[in-house]
Amino acid sequence: MKIAFGVLLFTCLTSIALADENPVGFQSSTLPDPHSDRSLEMVVWYPSATTAATQLIGDDAVFVGASAVRNAPPAAGKHPLLVLSHGYRGNWSNQIWLASALAHRGYIVAAINHPGSTTHDRSPQAAAQLWQRPVDVRRAIDGVTTQPEKFGLVANDRIAVVGHSLGGWTALEIAGARFDPDRFARDCNAHPQLASCAVYGIMNPASTSESKATLAADLRDKRVTAVVTLDIGLSRGMTDESLAALPVPTLVIAAGVPSHDLPAELESANLAKRLPAASSRYVEISDASHFSFLSMCKPGAEVMLEEDVPGDGIICRDGDSGRSRGVIQQQVTSLIAEFLQASYKEASL
Repeated sequence: MKIAFGVLLFTCLTSIALADENPVGFQSSTLPDPHSDRSLEMVVWYPSATTAATQLIGDDAVFVGASAVRNAPPAAGKHPLLVLSHGYRGNWSNQIWLASALAHRGYIVAAINHPGSTTHDRSPQAAAQLWQRPVDVRRAIDGVTTQPEKFGLVANDRIAVVGHSLGGWTALEIAGARFDPDRFARDCNAHPQLASCAVYGIMNPASTSESKATLAADLRDKRVTAVVTLDIGLSRGMTDESLAALPVPTLVIAAGVPSHDLPAELESANLAKRLPAASSRYVEISDASHFSFLSMCKPGAEVMLEEDVPGDGIICRDGDSGRSRGVIQQQVTSLIAEFLQASYKEASL
């Protein structure tokens, strides 16, 4: 079912107030890969009973960060786990707003940098291994669930993945969707204007018969019990059969601001139509742009970005409804929290 949102008013505590009343822990680490040189940067936000002073995480000249206590002891009890997957050339800090908000709601939230498609690592060799992205998420789940003394105990029946853009593709892949490189190539011939096609061409993940077969393989991790996509890309290459049989509840959130290269009707809405109606939900936010799912920009950031690289200021722009990015993100946070809570309740019945 499609639900279009314009102006939505609701009461929500600010992140600063939450940080003051109930600070969360934050840790960063590197996950080594014993089989290759694909080490992963991982950060984890988690509930903590600490009373230590907080500090800003991920705050820089462009983006607003969030408060947490570094290396704080974890809170007692079991907690749902959520893993965040960033978009092409993004990084773990892109969804700090969501990680912080959900950690305050009792979630353990892990975010990783995907080698080859992250801000500071654009290795062509790593980027071409697109199938490694869901493997990265699997490694993050392993990294958190095997270290309860650091991050807290995980409720193993409550593990979700949330992905933005290419991260949405990653989330669906680990949930059981299957990608068909030939289908995607044909679709890009029909829709060459799509940003997904341009990014896929840059990564070139199906250049050999072996890589094509690996990309089309089943990459599911059965521990994942729910997924959320934020203005997804590359979904048009996923098979109808695998989407129709997707075994976990799925929330598809789309940016409704008109876009030539990432239109909701060809990406998120098209995906939602192919998912099981009983276990999926589609929400289109009319005043959200593709970049509304990145952290909030500071005053003057757009001008600074434009002066540095003309055109980059777009990452600070949202729709023209008058709502701030912060309000849009409060809406997204509430949608995700409510969806996950409902999916867990249904699973327990």
